[in-house]
Amino acid sequence: MTVGLTFVGLLLIGLPISLTLAMLALIYIVVSGNTVLLQSYPQQMFGALESYGMLALPLFILLGEFMNAGGIGRRLMAFALALLGPMRGGLAYVNLGANMMMASILGSTVAQITIMSRLAVPEMERAGYPRDVSVAITAAGGLLAPIIPPSMIFIIFGVIAQVPIGDMFIAGIIPGIVIFFAFCGIIGWLSFRHNFPRSPRLTRQERVRAVVEALPAALIPASIIVSILGGFATPTEAATVASLLAILIGLFVYREMTLADIWPALVNAARGAAVVLFLIAAAQLFSWVITFENIPATVAAYMSSLTDSPILFLLMMNLLLLGLGMITDPIPAIILVVPVFLPVATDVYGIDPIHFGIILCINLTLGLVTPPVGTGLFTASLLTGVRAERIAYLLMPFLAVAFVVTLLIVVWPPLTLALVRGW
Repeated sequence: MTVGLTFVGLLLIGLPISLTLAMLALIYIVVSGNTVLLQSYPQQMFGALESYGMLALPLFILLGEFMNAGGIGRRLMAFALALLGPMRGGLAYVNLGANMMMASILGSTVAQITIMSRLAVPEMERAGYPRDVSVAITAAGGLLAPIIPPSMIFIIFGVIAQVPIGDMFIAGIIPGIVIFFAFCGIIGWLSFRHNFPRSPRLTRQERVRAVVEALPAALIPASIIVSILGGFATPTEAATVASLLAILIGLFVYREMTLADIWPALVNAARGAAVVLFLIAAAQLFSWVITFENIPATVAAYMSSLTDSPILFLLMMNLLLLGLGMITDPIPAIILVVPVFLPVATDVYGIDPIHFGIILCINLTLGLVTPPVGTGLFTASLLTGVRAERIAYLLMPFLAVAFVVTLLIVVWPPLTLALVRGW
């Protein structure tokens, strides 16, 4: 009880979640009188980061920085336009297709919405698309970033839950593709409702040039997926190779990147990784505290008294996670939820931890574009000038189909586990 009240109080006074979690452990040690645990405090914090898999996180952040500096976004847009442009609403499909390609590189919804709002929304406006609809489609495409591998929240879940990060990446492929095609269906409906224009048909020479220019960029996500699926590299090694490829392609193929761009990319990646890594270190302290408080066992006993059905348990978790995702970002939410509910899911209900992780991550991702806090939603609003509530209204069909896909994953585990377990 003391831990819970302290946690709520620190959040209410506006203390950052990372400092809240770190202070929570310290306060618990003092209040409980177990001051001998102070000797283990720094060890617990350091131990959370002493993981080879954790290296993948800053490396994938660095990869996104190099891709941004190397001109990858414009070429992916041109490639998608060459494939999808001439049909009605072609640029809307192009936006979604480019989002899917960028998702395999960036792995961050906010970063993806930031880049695509600058690339896709102006192009769609010039072609005659309503600005608010263009922004909504861009924000919806950002939902693919944490699902299509590599994904930062998959990495964080894998580290905290102690499951292979490579398996999390593989498990996200089919759900990501299913959500992508479901979103294509929504765009098809919107195309006729809003009478979206057709993009000018490109000549054969223009299409070939767009494809040829995009091939070097496609090597980067291809190298990541093939090396992990083929068992040639761990996610950390794949991120390292992909980052080196990004530098070489940016410097010598596209020539939009200079040696002077490398240092700012390193600094930006270090800053972004430092924030996330400190949060994870503080999360280890939080897990330590709730273990001493016996919270997982208490929650397990309560949940098992409500239902014996794994499906009903996951449905209840869906509602809880969706609500949590509406008020907090995915990373803090994962840190709060996994130590408490993962033992319940695996030990009480026999749910595969990777299956549980995919469901958890998708639900929390939906919260990124859902009021009242949705970071991705307000990022799109600030960058484009469209009111957040208008974007949220237009996103409802996308959120609805994404939630339906999540329910399918709940009742049919092979959607996530087929590639991992060989079903």
